[in-house]
Amino acid sequence: MDVVREYYDREAEREWNRLSNPYSRVEFESTNYLIKKYFPSEGKILDIGSGPGRYSLELLKNGYEVSLLDISINELNIAKDKITEAGLKAQGYYCKSATDLGDFQDSYFDGVLLMGPLYHIHHENLRLKVLEDVYRMLKEGGTALISYINSWGCLRAAVEEFPEVFEDENHFSRYLKGDLKFSAEESFTETYFTTPEHALEEVKKAGFNIISYAAAEGFLSGLRTQIANLAMENSKAYENFLKASSQNCELAQYRDSSEHLHIVVKK
Repeated sequence: MDVVREYYDREAEREWNRLSNPYSRVEFESTNYLIKKYFPSEGKILDIGSGPGRYSLELLKNGYEVSLLDISINELNIAKDKITEAGLKAQGYYCKSATDLGDFQDSYFDGVLLMGPLYHIHHENLRLKVLEDVYRMLKEGGTALISYINSWGCLRAAVEEFPEVFEDENHFSRYLKGDLKFSAEESFTETYFTTPEHALEEVKKAGFNIISYAAAEGFLSGLRTQIANLAMENSKAYENFLKASSQNCELAQYRDSSEHLHIVVKK
């Protein structure tokens, strides 16, 4: 995981700013929508792969007791600063890999966010270890939000973001099949892409009951440039699209074709 750690240490400030750009705000709003809809109204939350704390900060504002865990100390330092600036206090900060959760108590947390770590773990046995630890740490009836990079949705994003990869037509079948393991030279860092079908099966193997799943980017998936232009040219329409996309992120016609897949589960 050293390659992943180095990437996020280097890009820590960018990660804080990322969810403020017009396109990534779609992901931010849909994620918060799912948390509000499915998480308990209060309790202890563990944010695994917290990054600079954007979601933890929202949870703290809403009265939750939040602990943050991330592989990057630079990300956690930003999170500490932002949380302190807001006059809030987290329960704890843990700089470690998501594969190293053994020190956390069984049946302790009311909710867990696992958004990011599974993007970077190539081996299924390690991903299952993380998922099983999340299951173990949750109270009976507790809720988790688990995220994967969706290779089907990445096909849409590729038209704008990395079309040159598809000069080799064999890549289409690879993305449709999923289970893609990329090195840091092939992607933004070491990454794992899979399909909704495979992701849902993997989560079930850990013992979870799947409550719902959703498209993080909703029906706006793949429209990065268009959304940026809309935000600049017509802010009222942009805000309406943002709201509609986030509130309809669970619709079946959209949730399999977004770059990021959110799975809502209960123990």
